[in-house]
Amino acid sequence: MPVVELTTIGRKSGQPRSCMLTSPYQEGDRTYIVASRGGDDHNPAWFLNLVDNPDVTVSIQGGVAQKMRAEVADSEERARVWPLITSKHTNYANYQKKTQREIPLVVLTPAGN
Repeated sequence: MPVVELTTIGRKSGQPRSCMLTSPYQEGDRTYIVASRGGDDHNPAWFLNLVDNPDVTVSIQGGVAQKMRAEVADSEERARVWPLITSKHTNYANYQKKTQREIPLVVLTPAGN
């Protein structure tokens, strides 16, 4: 599973905030990440940051960082992609069972697309 360094802008601080995540699914120029936080009842801070400001910077597998746009998958896209993710990576299905919230699926696309 590819490792992604995601840099968001802090919704409170206005400062860049980076974290390392994994991308369980890719489709063309679309990279998917999961705001699971291990099945916690709260969304991760990076998710809250990108909801406030969807312009992010992403480095995939240590590659050159690129500007991307983050978008929370709508219900139709999540219904299509979530089973593809959980069939190969059962930990995400287990995280969903641990929490009442629907774990968000985030789609990263190159800026300008």
